Amino acid sequence: MSTLQNRHITRTARDGESVLVTNKVLRNTYTLLAFTLLFSALTAGVAMMTQAPPIGLFGLLVYFALLFVTAKLRNSVWGLVSVFALTGFLGYTLGPILNFYINTLQNGSELVMMSLGSTGLIFFAISAYAVTTRKSFSFMGGFLFAGILVAFLAGLGAIFFSIPGLSLAVSAMFVLLCSGLILYQTSEIINGGETNYIMATVTLYVSLYNIFLSLLHLLSAFTGRD
Repeated sequence: MSTLQNRHITRTARDGESVLVTNKVLRNTYTLLAFTLLFSALTAGVAMMTQAPPIGLFGLLVYFALLFVTAKLRNSVWGLVSVFALTGFLGYTLGPILNFYINTLQNGSELVMMSLGSTGLIFFAISAYAVTTRKSFSFMGGFLFAGILVAFLAGLGAIFFSIPGLSLAVSAMFVLLCSGLILYQTSEIINGGETNYIMATVTLYVSLYNIFLSLLHLLSAFTGRD
């Protein structure tokens, strides 16, 4: 057998191994994402039933702390515990928000379901596109990071200075940026840029969380009835 043939066989074997690793990361990510979504739905339900009060800016500190811990433990089994703690906490923060919309607006329940359905459609459409085309969107990473940072700071400004128009603009920005983040993260998994399914799950979950809340805010502003 010639050297050229040996190289071809070696390259083929490596490509096959790469595909298997990629498929495993994608499968593990979607599986963990599904379980974290169910768990966060459970904690949100508990918060709603117990009439838990809004957590406020303190919740932001807890979120960043849990995110830091999850990143540190991403390569160990404790990373799984941490990611459930993170998503469970975020789910719990949804309870008071959902109660507010449902109890305040006449069509609050409809808006929640519309936002939830729209979020699901966005996720499946973008994921299907990324998986089907297998294009690389790694070039979007820097732009998305900068955009989310700007949107986050603008959101804080809208809260502190009570600017409704800016708040709506921030929500629209988050829908677009987090949709782009789903596309970017899924592309990274498929093309081998992301090999840690725990961090991939966190990115996708947080993106879905922000899209859902942003859509709920936008829909309530334009179609909500007191």
